[in-house]
Amino acid sequence: MQELRLPKILAAVVAVLFLSACKAEVLAPTGDVAAQQRDLLVISTLLMLIIIIPVMALTCWFAWHYRASNSQAIYRPNWSHSTKLELIIWAIPLMIIICLGALTWVGTHLLDPYRPLARVSAEQPLDPQQEPLDVQVVALDWKWLFIYPQYGVAAVNELPVPTDRPIRFSLTSSSVMNAFYIPHMAGMIYAMPGMQTTLHGVFNQEGTFQGLASHYSGAGFSGMRFKARATDAAAFEAWVEEARAGAEKLDRAKYLELERPSENVKPVTFASVDPQLFPRVVNMCVEDGKICMAEMMALDAQGGTGLAGTVNMSALIYDKHERRGTREPVFGWEPFKVLGFCSAEELEQMLAAKPASYNDQPVVSGPLMGHNMPQPVSPFGGEAERFLTLVRQASGNAPQL
Repeated sequence: MQELRLPKILAAVVAVLFLSACKAEVLAPTGDVAAQQRDLLVISTLLMLIIIIPVMALTCWFAWHYRASNSQAIYRPNWSHSTKLELIIWAIPLMIIICLGALTWVGTHLLDPYRPLARVSAEQPLDPQQEPLDVQVVALDWKWLFIYPQYGVAAVNELPVPTDRPIRFSLTSSSVMNAFYIPHMAGMIYAMPGMQTTLHGVFNQEGTFQGLASHYSGAGFSGMRFKARATDAAAFEAWVEEARAGAEKLDRAKYLELERPSENVKPVTFASVDPQLFPRVVNMCVEDGKICMAEMMALDAQGGTGLAGTVNMSALIYDKHERRGTREPVFGWEPFKVLGFCSAEELEQMLAAKPASYNDQPVVSGPLMGHNMPQPVSPFGGEAERFLTLVRQASGNAPQL
């Protein structure tokens, strides 16, 4: 028996030694928000241990006390009820549940990721004159894009930020649902395509910390990591000036190239950024010819466009691996909106008001053709784009979105 126990003891010691190499980032964060979340986790665990530890201890004590060899133990096979014991059994867990509920409710509101920070740290109040650092985050396949709208620069897989300055993250995704997580700064938050989430955080110590995607997103998920570098204000300003001195520019065309799936991408910076890039990413209309979701929702808010809306919906097709920037839309690249279908009488009025440059041709009265099928010839003798131009000119009450 002694020979069998020794290898087990040695294996347990080796396992403990391996665990000593783990970094307890969640339990030893450097940001105030993460520290408050750590406190909430520790307090909740201790409250639950008030029940768990006595139960485990009493289980061992009962097993030992009522062992077969203990003839002194009092055995009562007919015992059925004790009001005092029932009060103890139920009152203590009930009080713990009430405390946990109150603690969770308060913590949920105080640590809401959308809630602006009320302090920089436990010892440092928030300066109302200090402007938060805005960072726009886009989860790509399989890399992270960080845009600094206040400075007009951007970076991939690198997040330099100043210490003791609140950070306001605006997050979205280009393809699938993902999750943004920096254990040392704040909790995890989702990044979803077509949506924008918000996270507030702060770093209270300088250093280089790991950021990662905590939600599986495909083949390159394991390499979807970045370095968050917390520095003093002077070092951050120096990084901004260095980024502005570069040659790379992040416009819509460059973004469409950047969002193509790639793995283990090295950090890169951009000297300038299209100010409308992030809103277009959120609204899924980065490339030309796409109707932005905000525009479509504005049309819906006005009552929609009826049957014409089916044409508008075709411009919302979002398949980044096939359509985005690779295949020309049915009606061309120029943005347009179909506001309605005209009757024969309205068409005659439009023909009467048409420019003299268009040649008269008979109206084609053939059957309507579906989406992705050959388009009918325009009654104005030109291509479909010329017809749509005339529609825009004739409908002067078109909403401006």
